[in-house]
Amino acid sequence: MDTPKTRSETLRESIEEMIAVGKLAPGQHLDETSLAEEFGVSRTPIREALIQLASMGIVEMRPRRGAIVAEIGPQQLIEMFEVMAEFEAMCGRLAARRMTPAEHVELLAAHQACQAARDASDPDAYFYLNEAFHDHIYAGSHNGFLADQARALHRRLRPYRRLQLRVRDRLKMSFDEHQAAVDAIIAGDAEKTVEVLRHHIMIQGQRFADLVASLHQLKSAA
Repeated sequence: MDTPKTRSETLRESIEEMIAVGKLAPGQHLDETSLAEEFGVSRTPIREALIQLASMGIVEMRPRRGAIVAEIGPQQLIEMFEVMAEFEAMCGRLAARRMTPAEHVELLAAHQACQAARDASDPDAYFYLNEAFHDHIYAGSHNGFLADQARALHRRLRPYRRLQLRVRDRLKMSFDEHQAAVDAIIAGDAEKTVEVLRHHIMIQGQRFADLVASLHQLKSAA
């Protein structure tokens, strides 16, 4: 039975979501009083939520200056996506070996849900369905520690992964790469799964240039 969420945990999720979708931009000051008014709570659970987000690397707590949304520079982004690509590849390799037939059905259903968002050219809907798709692969690794690490880094990169989906033709490319990953996992081809997922996540060449060019959108969106 799941433990009920505390108020600060619920607030953490809400603020994290605002950061992920660009309502709170990198470098933006997080005013406890304003957030408390917005959510209709006191400042104490807001502060607790911000401390939780800081422990996850999503928010930075600065002495005498309060909290800001964490900023990730281009070089650090490259490094984080390199690690994310390896986490995805490791999860994929294990999923290809360990996923059950029932889990294959669930993975296919998550993949087909992404298709509807792709066909509708809806990057926001695809963003959430894409997260669910990748989480099936993390869970399918049957390695709880690895899955937790992959989810933690995935969460830190959410605003930037969302930006990627807004680049022209990226929805179609992402879905096609998902198809290749699904085919490899169901075929039990671990090495092909590694190759596909590593390429799917890595940002290099034109994909990196596109992401860097769109970073200013994230800062100006809020």
